[in-house]
Amino acid sequence: MSESFRVLLADDHDIVRQGLKSVLRGHPEFNIVAEARDGEEAVREAKREQPDLVVMDVRMPKLGGIEACREIRSAVPGANVLMLTSYSDETAVMAAIVAGASGFMLKEVNTADLIEAMRTVARGGKTLDPASSATVIEQIRRGNVVSEEDRMVQTLTEREQKILELVAEGQTNREIGEQLYLSERTVKHHVSDILGKLGLTRRVEAATFAIRRSAKRPPD
Repeated sequence: MSESFRVLLADDHDIVRQGLKSVLRGHPEFNIVAEARDGEEAVREAKREQPDLVVMDVRMPKLGGIEACREIRSAVPGANVLMLTSYSDETAVMAAIVAGASGFMLKEVNTADLIEAMRTVARGGKTLDPASSATVIEQIRRGNVVSEEDRMVQTLTEREQKILELVAEGQTNREIGEQLYLSERTVKHHVSDILGKLGLTRRVEAATFAIRRSAKRPPD
């Protein structure tokens, strides 16, 4: 029985998606089951269609490709993600890997290499274009590999990080507002955003998260 992979294409540029579809017409093992024009739509379509492979741009509106990758990998573990980008960005490469991407390729890749990368990732393998491989090796050599937990914290603004610290201290929204000169309603909104960015659902989980990270820090 021949291979068959369900594919989701996610890119905010119609011409890129059309180009990918044109390329895949000559490779019947790839069955395009959905398309998305932004990260939020990519997550929705992945949950709905349960693809084997998501080919996704790094930079997209509403929800970036990296964050969309993290959400897809969490909600649809069987969906392997191949990230595409026009730029060789070492930060994006490392963030994509931490978010759960199985492959990272530049859009300038030739057709044969792209198809082979798609096959590899769809089968559960890993692949990086040569430039990205060199970047990853250099980052590991420098000790700059960022954990998933660190990456999530980096999505918080300075104010959100401060609020998280105060939540960990057991302060109420009103007390935090008084200290930071914010309304209680504004603090509540910030706490909700913090929970969303950290993938948590309850305030006590956020406090535990912050306390655990604080315990890991080396003393001054």
